[in-house]
Amino acid sequence: QVQLVEFGGGSVLPGGPLRLSCVVSANAFSSLGMGWYRQAPGKQRELVATITSGRRIIVVDSVKGRFTITRDNAKNTVYLRMDDLKPEDTAVYYCHALDYNTFWGQGTQVTVSS
Repeated sequence: QVQLVEFGGGSVLPGGPLRLSCVVSANAFSSLGMGWYRQAPGKQRELVATITSGRRIIVVDSVKGRFTITRDNAKNTVYLRMDDLKPEDTAVYYCHALDYNTFWGQGTQVTVSS
């Protein structure tokens, strides 16, 4: 069973940074595809960024150049570094893992507001 726990959410001023972490309990973390999604109030959950086991990265256009996804296989952790945050980035951010099944974390709130 794969379990995911996110850390690092909070409130930040526009233009500020945050780093989210997702710690994964899994025997073969390095073989998992990992990703971050977000869901804003009244909207559907949407992809933010993914990183494969081979470290191939996809970042959606709305955050490209501001958000960076990385993984540390020695720590079973995936990160989302968010810079130049905007109010429209306000959402619950979810960590996602994929092998033959799909696994989700519980989510962490990010609020960008002045």
